[in-house]
Amino acid sequence: MSVTTSGYQVKSDRQVLKRTIELLSSMRFAIALLVVLAIASVIGTVLTQDDPYPNYVNQFGPFWADIFRALGLFTVYSAWWFMLILGFLIVSISLCVMRNAPKLIADIKSWKVKVREGSLRAFHHKAEYAAGQSRDETTKRLSALAGKLGYRYVVRDVDGATLIAAKRGALAKIGYIFAHLAIVVICIGGLMDSNLPIKFQMWLFGKSPISTSAVINDISPAHRLSTSNPTFRGYAWVPEGQHVSTAILNEPNGSLIQDLPFSIELKKFIVDYYSTGMPKLFASDIVVVDHATGQRIPARVEVNKPFTYDGVSIYQSSFQDGGSEMSMTAWPMTGDSVKTMAVNGAIGSSAPLSASMPGVSGQTVEFADFRAINVENITNGSGQTDARGVVAHSSLKEVFDERLGSGAKSSKPLDLHNVGPSVQYKIRGTDGQAREFNNYMLPVDVDGVRFLLAGMRTTPNDPFRYLRIPADEQGSVKQWMLLRAALENPTMRAQAAHRFAQRSIADSNPDLRAHLEESAARVLSLFAGADTSADGAAPGQPAGGFQSIATFIDHSVPKGEQEKAASLLLRMLEGSTWDLWQLAREQAGQSDAQPNADTSRFVQNSINALSDSFLYGSPVYLQLDSFKQVQASVFQLTRAPGKKVVYLGSLLLVAGIFSMFYVRERRLWFWLKDSAVGTSVVMAMSTARKTLDFEKEFAKVRDAAGATLGATAHDAATARDSALERRASSADPVLDAKIESSSDSQD
Repeated sequence: MSVTTSGYQVKSDRQVLKRTIELLSSMRFAIALLVVLAIASVIGTVLTQDDPYPNYVNQFGPFWADIFRALGLFTVYSAWWFMLILGFLIVSISLCVMRNAPKLIADIKSWKVKVREGSLRAFHHKAEYAAGQSRDETTKRLSALAGKLGYRYVVRDVDGATLIAAKRGALAKIGYIFAHLAIVVICIGGLMDSNLPIKFQMWLFGKSPISTSAVINDISPAHRLSTSNPTFRGYAWVPEGQHVSTAILNEPNGSLIQDLPFSIELKKFIVDYYSTGMPKLFASDIVVVDHATGQRIPARVEVNKPFTYDGVSIYQSSFQDGGSEMSMTAWPMTGDSVKTMAVNGAIGSSAPLSASMPGVSGQTVEFADFRAINVENITNGSGQTDARGVVAHSSLKEVFDERLGSGAKSSKPLDLHNVGPSVQYKIRGTDGQAREFNNYMLPVDVDGVRFLLAGMRTTPNDPFRYLRIPADEQGSVKQWMLLRAALENPTMRAQAAHRFAQRSIADSNPDLRAHLEESAARVLSLFAGADTSADGAAPGQPAGGFQSIATFIDHSVPKGEQEKAASLLLRMLEGSTWDLWQLAREQAGQSDAQPNADTSRFVQNSINALSDSFLYGSPVYLQLDSFKQVQASVFQLTRAPGKKVVYLGSLLLVAGIFSMFYVRERRLWFWLKDSAVGTSVVMAMSTARKTLDFEKEFAKVRDAAGATLGATAHDAATARDSALERRASSADPVLDAKIESSSDSQD
């Protein structure tokens, strides 16, 4: 029996109907659908699914983002065409099974007892024996041998002879049915767990997503799904000590509210860490409260260890801040004041900035996120801990070792450390525009120097760019803030330039000292952004810092002397900044700093940070002083009745593939008839797939049959001699000619 790839041939005069049914039930159509599904699944795996549409616009651009959205590539597994293909695939494979299964089952039941002696002699795997026993005795012995070898058999008397037909592994053909049924069952399970039931409710009962922010209890039933909804996949956000009884189902144009038959109360969120600070365990201790009975069921939910209640599985998806309370100090980033103010708030809330600080009137701070632990790689791509460092050089052996071996290796060195808490916030101006900031609470050690990192970005899709503020001996930004305020004060800049000239030039050369003082004052004014006489900066460039000095050199110094002038101005800037710092300390009632390597490096790093601060874009810097952390768990809630159906289909698929590839059907026949010396036996074997194992099995069965009968299998010469003997005793010349012709052909 052979399995065909063609479909049903319907007896109908309507050619369109006939060809349609033939196409739907054909194997080639099912294979084509499987290929399309495979390609769609690859797209759904590579392309992030269910992200906000602006993310796709930023990634692909508006043109391709609109095309991909129209094709449903952002929600492949719930797209209408994907579901349609699944439906056609179920129909096609079901028709294929319905067409071929009866033939396969009939072939499994068949014993193939219509063979005759001549057809058995034509088999490639055959043997002949001359047994000295009677036919009944030979039949008993060979039947017992077939059963001993694991064959099922039947015995038939045919045309004065006896046929023993045996088979083994006939259920190999059932693998075809199991494998095809498995695909049907898996597709049905996929449709059961899809969003089709939700789509039907939206079409039939007027359910619609809600696209506005509202209190969940106030949302109307038109946007809610009942607890009897057969399938859903949503998310729930639960802070510690609080509970929820709904899940949020994301839709392309909003969200649906799924009511749950129980409430989830988060008792404690647990995070365990490795020695490097990397988290190794996320777990939530929850209490499930049944709405019908009031029963309280405590449980723990971990990653990959969900808890299931009333058919709803609760997975640990992620965790977020649940409203941690922040206590912060606002330092001014403009003006010549160092007056600070306290700013307090909780994550998810906002607070106004005091109008007493320069440049912050009407602005508010919005607390977005808090992290108590941040595990960061503090090296750059070259393995250096300072982004301004020199590229690290490696030997050829080290380069090869980095790239050979485990596929999980990275050629970029990693130096993972827990750098402490951080807070993320936005400062929104009176025009409604906001910039996002991410500040670390503790100084980060970078190449032996401690910095306070203050990140900034203008849009959520941009990476944070960090301002590195050098920390003082107390680990705070106070000394740098004193220096920043002094730089903004024109009187202190003039005093610092005077001091620098006084300690750099002897009293015997007052003209040179006055010229140096004037130059130092000019470079400080340029660096502070107060000297606009030579302002030629491009739009968007800062009006101070290194860029202002570079613009001045580019416009005022000939090309050939610019490098020398830049070196001279930078030395003056560093020297006068030292004196500016001493003046700021004196004004704050502190003693002068002692000149050494540490203080010199502090001044250099402060100059770098002051130059970068012109790009910071905020009137204040918020330093995190203390916090009270509140955690929140994000649970994924799923009701998937098709999961068990998919498991059943997977078992059928494994059984079918195993049966098709590892179970071999073998057929064995013995043809027995009486002879002058007892019984002559013709044995033949066949299999669907001829392998080396079958060759060995044939030899084993052939030898076992010979041992059972007390005879050896005839080879070609023995068969020819027997034919010649029969010809000598024959009186029929026509029969003699046939026997001789048969013998010659065997030669």
